[in-house]
Amino acid sequence: MTHSPPPGMPRARIPGPGQPPPPYPRIGAGLWRRCLGGGLALWVLTALATYTTRNTTLLPALILLGGFLVPVVFVLWAYERHGRDLGVSAILGCFLTGGALGLLGACVTESYLLRPSLGMFVGVGLIEEAAKLGALVFVLRRQPGIRGMRAGLVLGAAVGFGFAALESCGYAFSAAVSTDGIDLRALLETEFLRGPPAPFGHGLWTAVTGGVLLSCRRPNGHFRLATPIVGAFLGVSVLHALWDATHGIAVWLVARVAGGDLAPELFAQGYIPRPSAAQEHLFTLFSVGGLALVALLGVAWVRSLAHRDTSLRNTP
Repeated sequence: MTHSPPPGMPRARIPGPGQPPPPYPRIGAGLWRRCLGGGLALWVLTALATYTTRNTTLLPALILLGGFLVPVVFVLWAYERHGRDLGVSAILGCFLTGGALGLLGACVTESYLLRPSLGMFVGVGLIEEAAKLGALVFVLRRQPGIRGMRAGLVLGAAVGFGFAALESCGYAFSAAVSTDGIDLRALLETEFLRGPPAPFGHGLWTAVTGGVLLSCRRPNGHFRLATPIVGAFLGVSVLHALWDATHGIAVWLVARVAGGDLAPELFAQGYIPRPSAAQEHLFTLFSVGGLALVALLGVAWVRSLAHRDTSLRNTP
């Protein structure tokens, strides 16, 4: 027996057999802007309150806000512009589960395989990019319908940003804890230095490998190891290594320009002992210039991949 709604009440819209309910909730356009503005204001207020009151109970909120703000904003932007049809569950799964699994796999592997050396940066790049790519495969293993360049760029970026958010929180926590107690200044400096460059790091690199991976995915959902995937993986690993080694390369360039000798351990550690004023200026110039160059290479690579996908080219 069916019951009609009372007069004046709207009739419930029940989808028929051929009209399933939407698989994801609608998110209003421009949410990423509101999230950026509100999150930034909240981070500033929390930082001021923590610095003024010296109340350590605010530290978890400060660390989480600083680590997750920029990654979450860019994931929301990617979802609004290019990933609404992928669904919120896929985005969240890649961001949270993929990011956590990627970071866990990378940290465990690096602790056993890497030692401080000149080749450490290459090893870190290979291990972390492999861990993130493996996490993306794991999250999407039971979703065979998700494939193509656009889906790979969006979901790969989500995994990379989840990785970056958790990694930034770890670095902020490590900077805050010192032998003399809580170093709030070091925490804030770490979050400030890692937050703005976040879109040009892990999210960008994993977007490249994710896009190539899902563009080569078989119609039945099986992943395959194709030559373009291997090439993309090696390429982003090189970008990752260059990004991490920028300070060491800057130290080497300063030594070459100044005509001094460079010990290998100084390259690995990325600092100049007792630098002069001229050396400090040169080091800053080479460091910032190197990071900007690596970022531009990554952005150009993502844009070239996006240009191949007509759905991305036609997005307003």
